[in-house]
Amino acid sequence: MLDASPENSHLETMPVKEEKLLVASQWQLIRWKFVRHRVAVFSLIVLVIFYLAAMFAEFVAPYAPGHYDADLTLAPPQSPHFFDNGQFQWRPFVYGVSSEYDINTFKTTYTIDESLKYPIRFFVHGDPYKLWGIFESDRHLYGVEEGTVFLFGADNQGRDVLSRVIHGGRISLSIGLVGIAISSLIGILIGGLSGYYGGVIDMIIQRIIEFLRSIPTLPLWMALSVALPPTWSVVQVYFGIVMILSLVGWTGLARVVRGKFMSLREEDFVMAAQLNGSTEIRTIFKHMLPSFYSHVIASLTLSVPGMILGETALSFLGLGLQEPAVSWGVLLRDAQFIRVLASSPWLLLPGALVVVAILCFNFVGDGLRDAADPYASI
Repeated sequence: MLDASPENSHLETMPVKEEKLLVASQWQLIRWKFVRHRVAVFSLIVLVIFYLAAMFAEFVAPYAPGHYDADLTLAPPQSPHFFDNGQFQWRPFVYGVSSEYDINTFKTTYTIDESLKYPIRFFVHGDPYKLWGIFESDRHLYGVEEGTVFLFGADNQGRDVLSRVIHGGRISLSIGLVGIAISSLIGILIGGLSGYYGGVIDMIIQRIIEFLRSIPTLPLWMALSVALPPTWSVVQVYFGIVMILSLVGWTGLARVVRGKFMSLREEDFVMAAQLNGSTEIRTIFKHMLPSFYSHVIASLTLSVPGMILGETALSFLGLGLQEPAVSWGVLLRDAQFIRVLASSPWLLLPGALVVVAILCFNFVGDGLRDAADPYASI
């Protein structure tokens, strides 16, 4: 009989762990392996914060996207401070900004005015809004009662860049999810038909996929976006861009699904389902597709950055969303000129958010792909 010494304690815990692994479902195994991927977990937390900020943009942003101060055009960022005359302050504050216009160079110079201090408060009253078009309020997560708090600086019309970045994330981040939802349906359906039936259907579908993949992506996006009617509203253009990105982005997933279906259609459980009277559609969606759901989810996660970059590129080139719509691509149009960037580099901050979001999606996709690998150890 084994004693209870520390040397033998692992012998008692081993069977419990093995038993837990044996009775765990596929999703539990994926979750356990994903949690061990620290970079992926951190990236997922960052993405959740991004999406929550986008969902509650009117509340999180200190100003409405159209709010402007004509006296602070291209004003530099106001940094929050916690020390006043060498003494620590629990409530952060920002210094005021004074401007001086040079009639010789026609430039406005901004200097920090330390005589003006504006405490940053939470849940302050500000610009009125209607959250999701339903709830009316004027409460904002943070702000100042007097003066301004432009943490990311101001654009060429005196609008808060941070507020516009938060509102722009609602379009840029949602396009990735909506576009992937549509392209996944198209890719799974067409790829599944191609792999399940094979023959002439498979040949026709594969030739179509090869034709679409042979066309350079950006010129194809540009050609399709130019075809959008100029009289469309912002919402119509939004869904038009989503459809363009979805109709071009389904080919990769379709090939993955085709390969999986070709390997699964000869399996015993598929034949058993067919002998049991299962229809072809039920066999595909009830038996074959769930067997590699985890792989599909990982592939879709890695495809979201392409959708976000597509919208950003089209809007940046002036072929996608236009003012008064606010997206990260629209905001980056202000950073096209070297002369503006030389004096106002903070206009590139929306691009930094794009980079962070893309990296986080890639890390989460890598974590899901590793977690979905049946040969990886836990």
